[in-house]
Amino acid sequence: MRALVVEDDPVVASELVRGMTAAGFVVDLAGDGQQAWFNGDVEDYDVAIVDLGLPRLDGLSVIKRWRDAGRGFPVLILSARGDWTDKVAGIEAGADDYMAKPWAMEELIARVRGLVRRAAGRSSPTLEAGPLRIDTHRMTATLDGALVKLSPLEYRLLDYLAHHPGRAVPATELSDHLYGDADTENANAIEALVARLRRKLGPDTIRTRRGFGYLLPAAAA
Repeated sequence: MRALVVEDDPVVASELVRGMTAAGFVVDLAGDGQQAWFNGDVEDYDVAIVDLGLPRLDGLSVIKRWRDAGRGFPVLILSARGDWTDKVAGIEAGADDYMAKPWAMEELIARVRGLVRRAAGRSSPTLEAGPLRIDTHRMTATLDGALVKLSPLEYRLLDYLAHHPGRAVPATELSDHLYGDADTENANAIEALVARLRRKLGPDTIRTRRGFGYLLPAAAA
């Protein structure tokens, strides 16, 4: 999953980037509102964490501009402003959640993961595709109940496909969300990652739609 962190305090920004990276996210950082607005307008993010007191353009204006432009990725406001009126203003501007500083990293990660799941139409922290179960809290996968040993990149690829069941995801999109860009070299690396996962999970677990991408079958209704 790819996340945008919008924070002008370098200490807080560094802590957020470390925590989100450890939780399996590819993280971009914007230190002011103008850069945040631009990044969110041109890049494809799964979630954004936004401070309100930003230089050049305040956080509420950034969120409003994103929503006015049709950018629908979930947004969590993380701000020192903890009054209920600030929270109402943030939600009405288009944010999906609001946390006041100081915060606990574990709670922040849990809320972010919940936002990403709900944006994908999933409510449970455990994602299923046939005999495959992915625990997004522990960042583990089991096949027929047996734990599958995965590298961080293998897990992130599987996790992204599981959040988009039944949809063929192009290699360039997977590259963008695993590496932070969609250049040809990284897109080619996706093919090798998929091959490794098929050896561990079985050849039919991840399917290929020629010319479209890779998919995990949607769970039966």
